[in-house]
Amino acid sequence: MRHRRFLPNLSLLLAFDAVMREGSVTRAAADIGLTQSTISRLIQNLEEQLSLPLFIRHRKRLVPTEAAHRYYRDISAALDLIQRSSMSLIANPEGGTLDLAVLPTFGTRWLAPRLPQFLSAHPGVSINLTTKFSRFSFDAEPFDAVIYYGQDDWPDAAHLKLFDERLTACASASFLAQTPVSTPADLGGMVLLLLPTRPDAWAAWFRGQGVSVPPQVNGMMIDQFSMMIQAAISGMGIALLPDYLARVEIAEGRLCPVLTPAVPGNGAYWLAWPLRKKELKPLQAFRNWLSTTQA
Repeated sequence: MRHRRFLPNLSLLLAFDAVMREGSVTRAAADIGLTQSTISRLIQNLEEQLSLPLFIRHRKRLVPTEAAHRYYRDISAALDLIQRSSMSLIANPEGGTLDLAVLPTFGTRWLAPRLPQFLSAHPGVSINLTTKFSRFSFDAEPFDAVIYYGQDDWPDAAHLKLFDERLTACASASFLAQTPVSTPADLGGMVLLLLPTRPDAWAAWFRGQGVSVPPQVNGMMIDQFSMMIQAAISGMGIALLPDYLARVEIAEGRLCPVLTPAVPGNGAYWLAWPLRKKELKPLQAFRNWLSTTQA
């Protein structure tokens, strides 16, 4: 509950803010268009409501107490927040805040470079990003939506497909110079870097190379694509990356593709949101933008 005693009328707070900011009743009155006597009366009413003196009266001047200085820091920030929120609402009534859960590497490497386009088109909308590896319940977590990898099976949610995952195997140039790869069979005995959340990814990649039975290989588990990329650059093995990641590393010359690139994977990237939030304006704007954004 909000108690009225601790929520002074806005006119009282504006008068207090003006006196603190301007340093005198005279200048405060001119600043907000009231008479000096009205400013003095509002300050007195505020002190009575708080049961606390905020100023020392000295030769017709109001000298703020230490308590007044502490109170002013908070009240000034609160008034600024109210003003900014009101201005934002008037400038963009379709704005608001979207709390989004996202996979870490997807967020940094795919979403973040594209977000300025969205924010430029929707200046009133702000997005809060939180990384999430595992699934959660929208009833238990304060998220408006999630971007995840897999199938369209998030419980009690609506879904928008962003794009299918395609896989590219990559290794450093020095690694391939020492252990050339001309056919899928050449990967036999090599170290293949694995992501625990993609246990069948290498099998899908070998199918994309036309091989139904993969050769015997050595696997090394790494729990994030960013770490896998660095491991491959260091020559620890061959990384299997989503094509949107592999393209960046290949273009920068840090990794080289192995055999046929961009073969179909087993899943896709999805936006999911709870059914109860389908009318949320920031979510609608974000969803519409994603539906027209190229992978």
